[in-house]
Amino acid sequence: MNILVDLGSSAELTSSESEILTLARQLADGGVVSVLTHVPAEDGFVSAVGEYGVGRVLAPEKAAEDLSATDTALLEAAVDAASATLVLGPSTADVTEWFGRLSVRRGAAVITDAVALAEDQTVTKSVLAGSYTTTVRPQTDLVFITVKPNSLDAEKAESASTPQVQALEASGSRPAARITGSSPKPVSNRPGLTEARVVVAGGRGLDGDFSLVEQLADELGGAVGASRAATDAGWIDHSAQVGQTGVTVSPQLYVSVGISGAIQQRAGMQTSKVIVAVNKDEDAQVFEIADFGVVGDLNTVLPQAIEELKRRKA
Repeated sequence: MNILVDLGSSAELTSSESEILTLARQLADGGVVSVLTHVPAEDGFVSAVGEYGVGRVLAPEKAAEDLSATDTALLEAAVDAASATLVLGPSTADVTEWFGRLSVRRGAAVITDAVALAEDQTVTKSVLAGSYTTTVRPQTDLVFITVKPNSLDAEKAESASTPQVQALEASGSRPAARITGSSPKPVSNRPGLTEARVVVAGGRGLDGDFSLVEQLADELGGAVGASRAATDAGWIDHSAQVGQTGVTVSPQLYVSVGISGAIQQRAGMQTSKVIVAVNKDEDAQVFEIADFGVVGDLNTVLPQAIEELKRRKA
């Protein structure tokens, strides 16, 4: 089976993208795994995907100058060039949109937010804000599937490959908008919130002070998240919001600090592998889904946890 992996506009390979390449190699069963990047392919990127057994890298010769349908056209050209019957990608807004557009055009199945994919293309995913786990099997010859981060462990191929780089030409419809300026994302030593294997999130109970949450996240090598109450209060940027109106995360470990756990917040994190809750209210809703719960003042609990982590590292 020939598989295409759409990595969007990534210039560097992320941990979640490495997981998808691992899955593609396992499912290909002797077929070719091709990678599509929507920006010109740099040597470092080509070498990085080659460590996961990728046989071909498809990329445009130059980046698009506008926000048009060019990306969907580029994906369609890549599907044809790779002779792919299965197309995988990360569960990002951009990739999900491109998959949806092209699936309609090609009459293909599209499944989003998969957490597991079997050899017969049976997909496991959670629905209704994580309340149910379902299995879905597509019935079309061409299938588009997005995969949630932290769904499996990334493993490099036994021997690295040297991918063939193939230039793609694709033109979309007239521009819907034109980029007039851009600013770089602030540099952070912490992992991205949606890709982190550990997330420490704070809520109303922090009373505006995220310092202990940030310290605990740093000791665990994780990302910092927040409830809507915390972001609406201006205590932390809205990009950190986890929940129904924020981002959805599914880390190996989710630590909830001072968050009541209302359904809107739970919708964004209850598929986490292990949930630890710290709250002084023993009746807080978050304890209903927590694997481990600590009833106590976060200003007492978190410093002890931080010191113990430091002691064990030493």
